[in-house]
Amino acid sequence: MVKSFITGCSGTSLSQAELNFLKQEDPWGLILFRRNCESAAQVRDLVSSFRDAVGRDNAPVLIDQEGGRVQRLQPPIWHKYPAAQKFGDLYRIDRERGRQAAWLTARLIAYDLKELGITVDCLPLLDAGRPETSDVIGDRAYCENIDAVTDLGRQTAGGLMTGGVLPVMKHIPGHGRAVVDSHLELPVVDTSLEELDGHDFVPFKKLKSLPLAMTAHILFPQIDARQPVTQSKYIIENVIRGRIGFSGCLMSDDISMKALGGSIKERCQASFSAGCDLVLHCNGDLAEMQEVAASSPNLSGTAQLRCNNALSLLKSSITGFDVDAGRAKLCALLGD
Repeated sequence: MVKSFITGCSGTSLSQAELNFLKQEDPWGLILFRRNCESAAQVRDLVSSFRDAVGRDNAPVLIDQEGGRVQRLQPPIWHKYPAAQKFGDLYRIDRERGRQAAWLTARLIAYDLKELGITVDCLPLLDAGRPETSDVIGDRAYCENIDAVTDLGRQTAGGLMTGGVLPVMKHIPGHGRAVVDSHLELPVVDTSLEELDGHDFVPFKKLKSLPLAMTAHILFPQIDARQPVTQSKYIIENVIRGRIGFSGCLMSDDISMKALGGSIKERCQASFSAGCDLVLHCNGDLAEMQEVAASSPNLSGTAQLRCNNALSLLKSSITGFDVDAGRAKLCALLGD
């Protein structure tokens, strides 16, 4: 029975202990990081080994391939792509050029991922950048203009899906006002619900039909003074599902991040109790992975329907894309 979590792994191949774990616990998906990606053949083998272990040909394999600083597949093996801010800068100068560059970059990333068997990219990032935004977001954000963030996010999601890769919009309901790194501590954003609803939430509202979203580890004390988004039943029910209207599969951001307190078990339980469909655990620490598995329910009910709906949107056959012409056009759009 598939369990409601996504796991990482420690290296470029699965150890026997990891294989045993995957066979026994059957996580919904696997997420890859730079430590897992050495060569194209090696990544394909790793992906195949994971799917063999869980016995599902369509088991999702995820990655954060944004471009810029957050690019798990690195040159010289893979192509380098610009950070999202580049598209925001282009958009200000020439709206259509920015839109085309965002779509084409995502389409080329999808091509790279599809070649490896990777089916989910944790992109687009819909956090509106601000002058005070923490560097953990920084140039990963398109810009501050909400209409541009929405438009460029839509182009990015479209490019990925056209190429057979599912997008994950993040970090719902918005990470842009955070001034500290949630990997290291809990950001507190003391902004009113009305102001957030009229600005930060807007790109998520406009793209609410996307199949997957990732939560923000942010405390919004004017909405819920006690719990960060990932563990706030009130915010998930009344903001993410309510005001924003997102009905797709909701996964947590990495629960091993220091923004969250308590044991791994307590973090998992709080995230599921709040309404997350899936818990994401990234660091590849087997002891923690086992704790996540023990704390994760079998995938069932509405959560299972949401996950199945997302996977049903994957295109199995992709034709008609000239990758070399696409790369040349992107260089022209970027002015490279």
